[in-house]
Amino acid sequence: MSSTITVLLIVVLAFPLLMYLMQDSLLFHPQPLNEVQRVSIKHRFPAVEEIVIEERGTKLQAWYVRGLPGKPLVIYFGGNAEEVSWMIEDARTRVPGVGWLLVSYRGYGGSEGSPSEATISADALRWYDHAVKELGATNVIAFGRSLGSGAAVFLASERKISSVVLVTPFDSLVEVAKHHYPFLPVRLMLRHPFDSAGLAPKLTSPLLCIAATRDRVIPAVHARRLFDAWGGPKQWLELEGADHNDTDGMPAFWPAITAFLQR
Repeated sequence: MSSTITVLLIVVLAFPLLMYLMQDSLLFHPQPLNEVQRVSIKHRFPAVEEIVIEERGTKLQAWYVRGLPGKPLVIYFGGNAEEVSWMIEDARTRVPGVGWLLVSYRGYGGSEGSPSEATISADALRWYDHAVKELGATNVIAFGRSLGSGAAVFLASERKISSVVLVTPFDSLVEVAKHHYPFLPVRLMLRHPFDSAGLAPKLTSPLLCIAATRDRVIPAVHARRLFDAWGGPKQWLELEGADHNDTDGMPAFWPAITAFLQR
């Protein structure tokens, strides 16, 4: 066997192994807050409550924007590189009266631990149960952005959710990974598949699905596949010219969400 073929074989075998070992760092980009940052946020938004709960010795943190009596509570799940406190101002002003619980994945914000599909899914249920039992929420809306769409869809499959908002969502991370890495056996490699499309047909909660036409992270076709698989009533909004992180600045974005949440 020539040295060239040997090198090629090493590369062919080593690259998938490297990708398998590195997948958590490629998928999750934790954005922790230190104590100074958390105090600063509390000072800027004195009416917003920081909630910390414990799950088997791990502290989980969220920001709670209290809504008016009788209004729904939105549980918000952010993207893979998102520190959710940036949403506080929009949560307070864009949809007046609606309550928001902006949750931090493990390793993000003030939450301890490390993120994974298993912990994100389990913690979504934990936050829902806390919202119902401790915050008195009776009308809960799941809002997921990008990676958070997987958490929102999972929550809707396990708990009573009045409606769901998904922004730049995916059908499954396996399908998205196949788009970006068509030469890899991603179905065998991926430890965090987040198969939202597999759950969607049995979901009956009304859906607002927002996609970006120029999304280079999660191409809009993946959002459309999830939307088409959804079992309940659904609305589709395609933001022309928007990339993955441009959605909130598009003129149609917040009016559509406001109208949907205030139905």
